[in-house]
Amino acid sequence: MEIIEYLDRWREQFRSWSAKGAGDNLGGYPFIENARAPLTPARRALPMMNLALISSAGAYIDGTEPFDTSANRGDFSFREIPTEIDPQDLRFASRGYDAGAIQQDVNVEVPLARLLEYEANRVIGLNSVFWSFCGFIPDAATFVESTLPKLAARLKHYDVQGVLLIPASNLCHQSVGLAARAIELAGTPTVCLAVDRQAIERVRPPRGGYYDGEFGSVVGKPNWPEHQRRVLDEALRWLEPMGQPGIRKLAVELQTQVEAARGER
Repeated sequence: MEIIEYLDRWREQFRSWSAKGAGDNLGGYPFIENARAPLTPARRALPMMNLALISSAGAYIDGTEPFDTSANRGDFSFREIPTEIDPQDLRFASRGYDAGAIQQDVNVEVPLARLLEYEANRVIGLNSVFWSFCGFIPDAATFVESTLPKLAARLKHYDVQGVLLIPASNLCHQSVGLAARAIELAGTPTVCLAVDRQAIERVRPPRGGYYDGEFGSVVGKPNWPEHQRRVLDEALRWLEPMGQPGIRKLAVELQTQVEAARGER
């Protein structure tokens, strides 16, 4: 199975689009549309799983080289960052999304505090590092060919047994979906969180959970840990053994509406 189906045709469409010099304007952009999804069954339950986080929000350590948000085709590099880093030491190269929420609370895109809570409560096993890239990558073919094999190799190095992928922007949904497909084909189960159903269904990652959230705040509202836990709780369930690929709606929105009706936050 291919990461990008009908790759040659897509390359031609991308060349035509990029020749117009659209830059960050995605009008007319040839979003990838895959018809099938790979699937690697999870071999362990969540509490026994070495789970890794991959964020496309452009996180990097303060004082190190930032991502290049001006690159027309996208920045194809990624960063490997300790999971126990002080959140105040993180910076974000935001492209394609409003950084307002993440500046208030990094957990809306890089939910390290929530995942460390889960690890402390033995809900998951958490890998010692996480990975980040700047997901606004129009040249998806180069991303697949040059970046994803290296990323998959790092996951294998750490013996990662499950991966949670979190997008930040519209185009990030495509990038994390492609990353999930590549990682799954390399033998590691994945799940993508999403707030844009159309964007995630087009690229067809193996497993996805979506709800009516916001770009730049995909894990939930800033400074609202309960909401973030609710989103993550549901998304992580899809990593448990399942027989076929699928993208499912999370019940987060319904629960939030019930709270609002009760006058709760």
